[in-house]
Amino acid sequence: MNSALLDGEPGAAIAWRDGVAITRRSFAADAGALAERLPGAGTMLNLSTDRYRFAVGLGAALLRGQSSLLPPNHLADTVARLRTRFIDAYALVEAGGDGHGLPAVEHVAGSGSASAMPSTTDDTRRAGSVDAPVVAADLVAAYVLTSGSTGDPVPHAKPWGLLVTNARAEASRLASFLGQADLTGIALVATVPPQHMYGFESSVLLAMLGGAAFDAGRPFFAADIAVALAAVPAPRMLVTTPFHLKALLDAGVDVAPLALVVCATAPLSPQLAARAETQLQAPLVEIYGCTEAGQVATRRTTAGPEWRTFDGLRLAGDGAATVVSGGHVAEPTLLADVLEVTGEQTFRLLGRANDLVNIAGKRSSIGHLNFHLNSIEGVVDGAFWLPPDKDVGDGLVPERDDAGIVRLVAFVVAPGIGRERIVAAMRERVDAAFLPRRIVHVDSLPREATGKLTAAALAGLATRMLAGAGGR
Repeated sequence: MNSALLDGEPGAAIAWRDGVAITRRSFAADAGALAERLPGAGTMLNLSTDRYRFAVGLGAALLRGQSSLLPPNHLADTVARLRTRFIDAYALVEAGGDGHGLPAVEHVAGSGSASAMPSTTDDTRRAGSVDAPVVAADLVAAYVLTSGSTGDPVPHAKPWGLLVTNARAEASRLASFLGQADLTGIALVATVPPQHMYGFESSVLLAMLGGAAFDAGRPFFAADIAVALAAVPAPRMLVTTPFHLKALLDAGVDVAPLALVVCATAPLSPQLAARAETQLQAPLVEIYGCTEAGQVATRRTTAGPEWRTFDGLRLAGDGAATVVSGGHVAEPTLLADVLEVTGEQTFRLLGRANDLVNIAGKRSSIGHLNFHLNSIEGVVDGAFWLPPDKDVGDGLVPERDDAGIVRLVAFVVAPGIGRERIVAAMRERVDAAFLPRRIVHVDSLPREATGKLTAAALAGLATRMLAGAGGR
């Protein structure tokens, strides 16, 4: 059984670069040309920073019957670990790029640039046999890798057919918020890298299979996001994270009219969602998902706390034992979050199963506490951290109260906002048991490019800031 490499009319846009459209026919031609230059066998580590070239690399690998690797980062240690698991791995890099010790294939200089776009006649000729290509549905299109407890990347296989089902379900759901059948004609700008599962699904696959066309870049700063949005035609969609969204709103830059804002990687506070809809004058939709199951559900945050699964997905169980199945989820999959299931397709998200904290017999979640911390006026960014119950080396000694209970620490980016003001504001929002014993002011938190703050990165920050200080 085969599935299409891409949907849509050959002459329709799949990407935008500097305000100029790149057609689906050109994409098929570029992917086919690159496929001819790839090794006869192997697994691709796609290091393309340009979103269009990343998509071309994905398409080329698929046409070659190969899989792509999507690790959590491209650090030298991560790539070295990948080499031990995928001994046939090679890197796809842009001109002059670093393959991190892997055999490398370079994109042809100028490929996919507006200046290199072919004429209509040449475009048709180049498409040739790769016009409307198909891919085996059972081909593992991507291995999404997460860091295991030992630090070795743990691969999650994503067959192409299931990714197609997932992308079409997402496109249909997002289009419904716009009153459309699909995303044809939508130009999207994404602040998340295409190598991240969210960026992969909600920019690259939405364009290949959902009718949208993405901006080829990856703007990070607020001013760059505004420039990117202004360079693509309406109707526009912004695909972003809570971290990038807050930075954009705080910057107060003028943004071209938006039709929809999509947000994921961490639950969004209702306050920030309402502020975003007011400032950007567009509905905001959150996506909930996980590496194991892919995208699972959406909600319009300002409409209430309840999430609704994509069509075809069903929930069973409750609490920390909730399973999702159907649709693009090949086998019933246990979700890592604590859910309050309100129906076969509806739920409320209570927090991560490994995110719950119990202090003095009272329970909360780090996510819930972070939500309130970041709702305080003047706090630019912040995160709670629960120290280990005992000294684990590196001179990091957990602070305990008079009853010997380990107390929370809060790291904040809050220029000019003192500890007393933050504690007073938190006291109005949470039980006293969860008030941080220590608040550590930092210049920034070690977030990834997606805005995600991993437990390992936060623990590393805590070690650097608190080691030998006894928490004081």
